[in-house]
Amino acid sequence: MSLYQLIESRVPLFVGVFLTWISTVILQTLAHPLVFQSILFTCLVSVHYVLYALITVLKRSHVWLFVVGQGALILLCGWLMPDGFQATGIGLYTILIAQSIGIYYRVGPVLLTCFFSFVMVCSGTALIGKPEYSILEMLIVMIPFVICGAGYSVVFFREVHMRMKIQVSLNELEVAHQQVEELTLANERQRMARDLHDTLAQGVAGIALQLEAVQAHLGKGNTKRAQEIVQQSIVRAKEALADARGVIDDLRMRSETSSIDFVKNVKEDVQRFITATGIPCSLELSSLHSFPLLVVEHGTRMISECLTNIARHSHASHVRISIQETTSPSVVLIIQDNGVGFDFHSVGNQPGHYGLLGIQERVRILHGDFKIESKKDYGTSIEITIPLKGEEE
Repeated sequence: MSLYQLIESRVPLFVGVFLTWISTVILQTLAHPLVFQSILFTCLVSVHYVLYALITVLKRSHVWLFVVGQGALILLCGWLMPDGFQATGIGLYTILIAQSIGIYYRVGPVLLTCFFSFVMVCSGTALIGKPEYSILEMLIVMIPFVICGAGYSVVFFREVHMRMKIQVSLNELEVAHQQVEELTLANERQRMARDLHDTLAQGVAGIALQLEAVQAHLGKGNTKRAQEIVQQSIVRAKEALADARGVIDDLRMRSETSSIDFVKNVKEDVQRFITATGIPCSLELSSLHSFPLLVVEHGTRMISECLTNIARHSHASHVRISIQETTSPSVVLIIQDNGVGFDFHSVGNQPGHYGLLGIQERVRILHGDFKIESKKDYGTSIEITIPLKGEEE
């Protein structure tokens, strides 16, 4: 945005040029009316004003041509109205000096413009040759005008520059606000996908495993055991439905909830895993203190997701889960199995395989550390370290 594109910067310029024009015309008319010269003078003054607005199309290196051209144009205006030259010279050259402050905003070029203007005033005074106009008198009258005009210009253009900076800051702030909104929406979509995956998807996956177990028992004629698993499946389906409703309620309004027993949740997940798959799972716990709600929520989801992945893909015969609290303070979750292993570098972003990606996102939210080791036919080990201070809600 240029200074001359601001309406505020054109108003004082217009007022100064207009007052100079009307003073010159009055002085000339009172001394010796010149109709044709007055009309031509009016046209030249109008061109002089318009040129100030056109300076924005000039290259920075060619601005001196503009100053010289405006100085010559002012001298021509003064020559057309000799009896009003005092008003023309002092008024328009003072305006030129004041505008040079806004054009250059540097001391050196402004001082050169002042020197050039004083030289042009002296030249005009000598050229017109009016006995009542002496060079010394013109300079004595002009210097106070230049000082006042330059002082006003410095204050005015400083204010204009401040307004421009504020406007730029406001524009940047608006862009940043839009980016924050977009990022918030993106994060919310990721959270929705993660929560739905960890509730509905895991719940349905667990029920599917239990139904497969029912089918196997029915094939062996073990109807009693099949009925027990069906009852467990019904309970599991109700829990999945309750979890899904909880996610929906959380999306509508996030409110404070009661603290959840982390160990109890993990034990229930482990028991459901053993019941559904028949795979032994050992659970090792240290003396755990109460954890922040965010750690409990994400920690439970991550362990549940790991157990679901083991049940669906690992073909393991044993699973080990360890939850240890360190002195950092932090909590370390270790989930190990002796299954077939997998290439974890190529799984996370494949369509339909969002479990590992969801775990990594939860670890990032908690500012934690995620490590995974897996080799084919040697099983998989996942280690998650979660700091217990500075969690991000």
